[in-house]
This record gives sequence, C-alpha cells and structure tokens, in this order.
Amino acid sequence: MGGQILKERPAMHHKPILSRVRSTCAQFPNLVFGVAISLPIALLILLVAGLLIGTGKAGASETSACNGTSLVKQLAASNPQKLAEVRARASGTRNGSGLLWKIEKSGIAPSYLFGTMHVTDPKVTRMPDAAQAAFDGAGTVVIETIEILDPAIAQAVLVSRPELTMFTDGTTLTSLLDEEDAKLIEAELSRRDIPFALVSQMKPWMISGLVALPACEMARKARGVEFLDIKIARSARAQGKQLLGLESIGEQMAAMADLPMEFHIRGLIETIKLADLMPDIMATMTDLYLKGEIAQIMPLILAAGPQGAEQDIDGYAQFEERIVRMRNHVMAERAAPILDAGNAFIAVGALHLPGEEGVVALLQDAGYTVTLVR
Repeated sequence: MGGQILKERPAMHHKPILSRVRSTCAQFPNLVFGVAISLPIALLILLVAGLLIGTGKAGASETSACNGTSLVKQLAASNPQKLAEVRARASGTRNGSGLLWKIEKSGIAPSYLFGTMHVTDPKVTRMPDAAQAAFDGAGTVVIETIEILDPAIAQAVLVSRPELTMFTDGTTLTSLLDEEDAKLIEAELSRRDIPFALVSQMKPWMISGLVALPACEMARKARGVEFLDIKIARSARAQGKQLLGLESIGEQMAAMADLPMEFHIRGLIETIKLADLMPDIMATMTDLYLKGEIAQIMPLILAAGPQGAEQDIDGYAQFEERIVRMRNHVMAERAAPILDAGNAFIAVGALHLPGEEGVVALLQDAGYTVTLVR
C-alpha cells in the first residue's frame, strides 16, 4: 500500500464453494459486510453504476424516498438493556464519537479531519456548520481519492488491471455457484434491470456493492446526485483550493480484491437473501452518523440482528482488517506531510476515524494534538 499523495490532474478455475460455507457462517454479519462495502468503497461502486445504469431502467422508476426505520429505535423498544450494553461498549472505544477533529502542531496552521458517509442522502450531504466553516477556511482539501472525479482515469484503471474487478482466467460468477444461488442472483439483478450476462465475469464484491444499496440510494445515483465526498471535492475545485487524494482507485480496488473469494461469495448471496433489511440498516447508519456515534454503528447492527449474529463476526473482522485498519495507516501516513504544511481540510469515511488504530488515534500517536470539535 505504498505510493505518493495523489495531486489533481488536468482535465485457475474455481468449483462451487457455497456448500461448505453455509453451515459455518451466520447470515447477518455478512449482510453487514455487504452494506459496509457501500461506505468506504462507494467510490468504486459509482464506477460500476455508471457502466450499468444505462443498460436498463436500473432504478430510474424507483422512488428516491428512503423508508427504513433505524434499528436504534427498534432496539430501544424491544430490548433497551441490550441497547444500553451496546452503548456502554461503544463508549469505551477510543475516539468513538465525533465527526470533526481539529489537528494542531506547534508552529503550523491548524487543520481539520472530517468523517463522511458516502451516500446521497440530503441529510448527510449538507455538512454541519462547524465542518463547513473549517472547509471554507482551508487552503488545501483532501479526500480519499480524487481519481473518481476523472472518468478517464477510472476507466484506465479498469482496463490496466482487469484482474481486480473481473475474472480473467475463464472463471464466471456462475461457475462459483450452485444452481439455486445462481438463480437467486439472476433474479435480483433482473429486478434491478441489470442483465446477468453483463456482470457474469465481474468479481462478486462489485456486484455486492450494487445490490447492498437500497433502491432509493440507487435511484438518486442514477439521477446523478452526488454524495458528500464528491460535493466537497467539486466545491474545492470550484473555489480554487488545492485538491489532493490519499489513495488511488487501484489501491482501493486491490484492497477489496485481497479478501478471500469465499468471503465475497457468501457476502453477495446473504446480502441478496436479506435485502429487505437494507433500508433499516442504512437508516441506522445514517441516524448514528448524524449523531456522530460512529463506534456504535457495527455493534448495534449486530445486536439488532438474528440471535447469534454477535458471536459470528469473522466476516466483518476480515473486512475491518483489510478495508479499514490497513487503510487507516496509509491515510495517516500520507496525511502527515499535508498536515505539516498546515491549513488543510481532510475528509475520509467516518468508519476510519475511531479505534486504537483509527486515523484520529494514529495522528495523536504521531505527535499531533487532535481534539474533538463536533
């Protein structure tokens, strides 16, 4: 995961594996995995959506209203003791609450770190006043990757490293599935007006990202509604601010591709099977995000799920290690020279902020004074 800070540029065959996975993996944690993809990896999903939305209606007829109910409310009504336990555990997470952090070092103009959620919900895409003020005063703005702003760069990555997103050895998605699961996926894609043949050579994690998003979110994306990170980047560009990225699209794709194929397959199947819960999970994430309670998100979703889900978290642990923790270190290391120049506004997915190896803690441990603003 090495590499430089990204500056803005001018304008072997597999056999079916699900049979040996089903008996050992609970469904709900892998549903969480499917939704989690839509957060730090949403930039990549936009690439896929851009390729697929034009093939059919792809949600164009869907309402843009999201009707999910937060699991916080459901758990408060059904099991307030469990909700209290989740909140107590989350309260012990280092830097577990808060979205906006001020970063200071002697002799350097202060900078700010802001946690985002990669969705198009208007409640999310309007930054809090304190964050907006920090953005307005910054000379440099940083997001996870600026390459997503340039379709030519994104397409070049897809062409130059096809093995990250596509099967290149003759494998197809169908060859990894039994007949029942193949029909399940085909039916879900058909419901979304996406021809199965179009994605049959696509890696499962790419498809998971599409089917994990509620219909309302896909409908807004189909209409070109931008999520918060993109809005931040475009505003910075329009105002003549220096715009930088901490990662490349290729690195983000490689992070997902590094996870085991079994993990991707079961995540795809289980996400589809539990699709009815997606609006509620998205509502939960949004509710907790807006309150800045980031450390509560995953524990609460697991606590509100089917019995036993909290004990079977191997899937999310793998995801967290490769997609969250390892990338946290990369982000913190690459942010350091930007912070040392001062007066920067850095926006990354909120799940990267909390924890002993969250970006906030890593910067604190590196000698910066990082204090909660909001």
